[in-house]
This record gives sequence, C-alpha cells and structure tokens, in this order.
Amino acid sequence: MFSGIVQAVGRIAAFERHGGNAHVEIDAAALGLDDVRIGDSIAVAGVCLTVVAIDGARFSADLSAETLARTTLGAHRIGDPVNLEKSLRLADRLGGHLVAGHVDGVGTIESVQDDGAAQRWTFSAPAGLARYIAVKGSIAIDGTSLTVNEVDGKSFGVTLIPHTLAVTTFGARKPGDAVNLEADLVARYVERMMAR
Repeated sequence: MFSGIVQAVGRIAAFERHGGNAHVEIDAAALGLDDVRIGDSIAVAGVCLTVVAIDGARFSADLSAETLARTTLGAHRIGDPVNLEKSLRLADRLGGHLVAGHVDGVGTIESVQDDGAAQRWTFSAPAGLARYIAVKGSIAIDGTSLTVNEVDGKSFGVTLIPHTLAVTTFGARKPGDAVNLEADLVARYVERMMAR
C-alpha cells in the first residue's frame, strides 16, 4: 500500500521487452534505496512494482503483459521522469489516501489553466472508470494523491499547488499526455457490496 505522496522523481534508465513482458531499470538516486530490499514494492508512476534487483542508486522490476496493457509504463522512453514512492510501513503517516498501486485505467490530460500560484488541471477518464470519480473524493494520478474538484461526465478536474508541481512529474506534463489513474479504493468496494 502507498499514500500517494510522491517521495522522489526518478528516471527510466533501461527498458527491454521480452515477448509480451518487459524489464525496466529505474534511476532512483533521489529516493534512496538503502532501506529497500529485493521483493519490496515501489510505486513507479503510480504502478506497484516489485523490486527484483538493486544496483547502487538503481532498481529493476519486471512488467507483465497486464501491466503493459493497463498502464502508461510501456510507452515510457529512456530518460523519462517517473514519480516514485516506497510502500508504507505500519508506523508511517498517511498524508494522502490509501493507494494500492493497481492502476484502473489510462486517462488523458485535457487542459491546464493557471489559478493564481496554483494550476487547475482537467483530465478525461475511461468510461468504465469515470463512475468511481466523485467531487471531493480522492484519486491517484501517476501515483499522486489528489482531491477531485469537479466532475463532468468522463472529465474531472483537480488543483495542483506549486509544491506538487515542483516535486512530481506534473511540472513536465502537458495536455494530450497519458496518465495512470487509480480510483479511491472505497468506491470500488461499495459498488461491489451494493451489487450483492
């Protein structure tokens, strides 16, 4: 589990496809890997990945065909920045919201508008995911915990403060870019219980 509070921005250092799967290496110098062990989970652009190797300031993970099909990771190029977060420990503060790192779908940045020192961002979500997005609810976008300001069909908006723009990959993003979306866990479980 994660909190959606990005701890560092890393970079894709290597990416190799093997049939329908892939192997990725992440330069995580800003994250610090001293307390990371093989088998630990790290969220990369909001995707929970298992560390399979550590080499200095870099770690490697394997990507299944499912991960490549449901996230943006397969479209990343060497050198691309990615949001990073180590998994939560039981004693950690939960500053964002509970994030599983299980991406529900890929959305698109529709627009970015200045709002004083902050910015208002609008995204589109896949139709099947849009029903889980609620005003004042939480959503993880590329692993960043954000509060939804408005919802209009498949479109929804959030506000990014200067700090978020400075410590995540959002500062380098633009309209048309694809993003990983994870809806609030509670919404999915409530729907499942109501269906019974």
